[in-house]
Amino acid sequence: MAQSGVRGEGRRSNGRGAGELGWDDSLYDESGEPVRGADGDSGRGAESVPGPRADGEPAAVPVAADGDPVPGADGRTAEDTMPLKAQGSSGSGGGARRHGGRSRPRRKRRILRWSAMVLAVLILGTAGAGYLYYQHLNDNIQKDKLNIGDEKDRAAKSEANAAGQTPLNILLIGSDARDTEENQELGGAKETFGSTPLADVQMLLHLSADRTNMSVISMPRDTLVDIPKCTDPDDGEVYAATTVRTLTNRTLGRGGPGCTVATWEKLTDIHIDHFMQIDFSGVVSMADAIGGVPVCVDANVESRDSQGHGSGLKLEEGTTYVKGEKALQWLRTRYGFEDGSDLARAKAQHQYMNSMVRQLRENATITNPTKLLKLANTATKALIVDESLDEVGKLYDLGNELKKVEPKRITMTTMPNRYVGVHVEPTDDAAKLFRLVREDIALDGKDKKKTTTEKASSDPAAADDKIGVAVLNGTRTSTLGPVSGRASDVSELLVGKGFTQASAEQTEATAEDKTLIKYPSADLEGDAQRVAKALGIPTSSVEKSTNVSGVTLVVGADWREGTTYKAEVEDNTIPDTAEALNGANDEACMHVNPNYTWS
Repeated sequence: MAQSGVRGEGRRSNGRGAGELGWDDSLYDESGEPVRGADGDSGRGAESVPGPRADGEPAAVPVAADGDPVPGADGRTAEDTMPLKAQGSSGSGGGARRHGGRSRPRRKRRILRWSAMVLAVLILGTAGAGYLYYQHLNDNIQKDKLNIGDEKDRAAKSEANAAGQTPLNILLIGSDARDTEENQELGGAKETFGSTPLADVQMLLHLSADRTNMSVISMPRDTLVDIPKCTDPDDGEVYAATTVRTLTNRTLGRGGPGCTVATWEKLTDIHIDHFMQIDFSGVVSMADAIGGVPVCVDANVESRDSQGHGSGLKLEEGTTYVKGEKALQWLRTRYGFEDGSDLARAKAQHQYMNSMVRQLRENATITNPTKLLKLANTATKALIVDESLDEVGKLYDLGNELKKVEPKRITMTTMPNRYVGVHVEPTDDAAKLFRLVREDIALDGKDKKKTTTEKASSDPAAADDKIGVAVLNGTRTSTLGPVSGRASDVSELLVGKGFTQASAEQTEATAEDKTLIKYPSADLEGDAQRVAKALGIPTSSVEKSTNVSGVTLVVGADWREGTTYKAEVEDNTIPDTAEALNGANDEACMHVNPNYTWS
């Protein structure tokens, strides 16, 4: 397995240089409008535009290695004089459209104002320069497998709501890879150059089915988890499932980001649709392209101790706009914030992300093509994504979905946890938080009241006495042992109701908070629902599972006694231990540890 953390097929060659096309600021004013000449026209007349070559292809535009256009002797580039939509495509005719021998600046203005999002500019050109730049950005995108674990079907995809919409779950991964000189310089620790990368930042972003709200869960990098068996998609190397709980940040080095995804699904039972990974240099370049993000500290802070530990961040009390390397320092800082733990670092990351979202929305009126294209170029170079996001158009569509959510409906959280030595593990509150996300319940408590209807299976149930039911005892909790003989009691109850093939399993089930009925395949769904109806168990507690071979009733901690099941009214409020931060909160300020202040 490659140790760089840059995986998949990487950037493809298209026979051109590393960079492609762009626009020059000299032809636009600060608002993004075309600069008008003395004759009232913008730029050069259309007769100066380089037309298509004899073979019908658009004229080539010289570019630098960084993707910016190369100026000519007059300080402008060939593309400065190229129309936004080249005319070399089939049926479009020759050069630019003319009116009285001049180009049409009003049309240019309308195009420039057409979109406030970075990638919108990229789809304006379906031929010529726009098309070539679009291809260049596609070539920037690096890809890898979404899930390389051996339990890919463990987490079921979310069902669509009444409007046919489904939630989106995206895992954001920050890699500490020190695989290049730039990453090494930014990450420090020279002795770790070329070492296996770690997934030091992991955030699950959940976009609700109706696109009204967003939830984010951070998992501390020192969380102990069970890592499933993973297979490296590049060289086929197999990493056996861990036999003892292991730090979650080790998942990236076990075949790539697809193993991190597999581990999250194993822990949370949340189906993950996409991942996005970024490294040190990517964070710096993206922060530069955004133009700075406001962050706040309640005292002067310098993240450096006498042993040299710390990110090197040095800020004055109050709000500072951070970009580039300073933005990276902020995201890496724990020495200096609160108790110096990874939990404090997660809070700082939440503050940064919320501020970045607000900043992008406030600056969404950017129309200067050079700024837009540079940001798009930076973004596509900085990220590694799953294979289903392999084109700029798909990233653009995803961005359009995400921007539908107002900051006031974004909730940032940290996975509830408790210390195990110097590491942490998920608590019962974490399980509750995962359930809320699985069930697409808004963490800010502002969901419209949802009406639930019992969805009957299209598969008819067999006769009661023909349905085999295995009954398991899952009544154990974190504080109480399992109820002795509970599986036998409930199986006898089923037999009394006519389910004569019901039987108690002697093996103890994994502890379950609530009673569940599981089935392995669609042809047994009707049977499982019939058992649920007979016992008064809601259909929402009937679920498909690859971990059972037939209809299986797991008696949970909510039915430790009695013969009548009473479903508890579930508490759908976010746990206090999740330390929620609302996206619209622009007054959040990190508390500085007194040992790291300066004057």
